[in-house]
Amino acid sequence: MTKSSAVLFILIFSLIFKLEELRAALVLVVLLIAGGLFMFTYKSTQFNLEGFALVLGASFIGGIRWTLTQMLLQKAELGLQNPIDTMFHLQPLMFLGLFPLFAVFEGLHLSTSEKIFRFQDTGLLLRVLGSLFLGGILAFGLGFSEFLLVSRTSSLTLSIAGIFKEVCTLLLAAHLLGDQISLLNWLGFALCLSGISLHVALKALHSRGDGGPKPLKGLGSSPDLELLLRNSQQEEGDNEEEYFVAQGQQ
Repeated sequence: MTKSSAVLFILIFSLIFKLEELRAALVLVVLLIAGGLFMFTYKSTQFNLEGFALVLGASFIGGIRWTLTQMLLQKAELGLQNPIDTMFHLQPLMFLGLFPLFAVFEGLHLSTSEKIFRFQDTGLLLRVLGSLFLGGILAFGLGFSEFLLVSRTSSLTLSIAGIFKEVCTLLLAAHLLGDQISLLNWLGFALCLSGISLHVALKALHSRGDGGPKPLKGLGSSPDLELLLRNSQQEEGDNEEEYFVAQGQQ
C-alpha cells in the first residue's frame, strides 16, 4: 500500500523538474493507479511503523532517482541517450553504494560458506557461479530495458509499467497461494487497470499527434545521423550553387 505512493512522488518531481506538464488527465491517471493499488492491497498485511517509514523513504528517493535519470537520458548534450553509456557511468557508482551493505550483512557469511570460498565440491561451485552469472545477465537486461524505456518515454511510464507488474504478482499470489481478495480489493484492481489503460491511450494519442515531420534538431538522440543529414544538405546546396554558376557562365 505504501509503495503505491511511488508514482505520486515521480509525478511531483517530474512537475518540479518540468519533465511533465500539469494536465488534468495526467493527474487523473496517477490518482486512479495509486488509489486503485492502495485499495487492491488493503488489509493484506499487518502495519509496521518501521517498515512503513522505510518503504515511504524508498518511494521518495525512487521518485528523485528516476526523474534525474530521465533528465540524464534525454539531455542531448550529455551524450547518454544510449542505455549502455548510461549503465557504464552509473553502475560503478551503484556498486560502490551497495558494496558496504553487502560487506556488513553478507560478507562474513559468504566468505565462510562452503559453496564459494571454502568449497569442497567443484560441481557445486560451478552451479553456484552459473546461477550468479545467470542472475547477472537477467539484472543487466532489466537495467538496460529500464533505461531504454525511460530514454524513449518517461520515468512516469516506467513506474506505471512496474505497477502493472506488481498487480500481476498479487493476482498470481491470490491464485497460487490462496490469498483472499475482497470486493474492495477487486474494485481497486479495476481502478488501477483503468488508470493504466487511460495512460496507454493518452500515450497513443500523443504519439499519433506527433507523427508529422520533425525538424532537424529533433534528432538529438542520434548525433551521427544528424551530422550525416547536415553534410548531405550542405553537399546538395553546393551542387545547386555550382549548377547556377555554370548556367550563368554559359
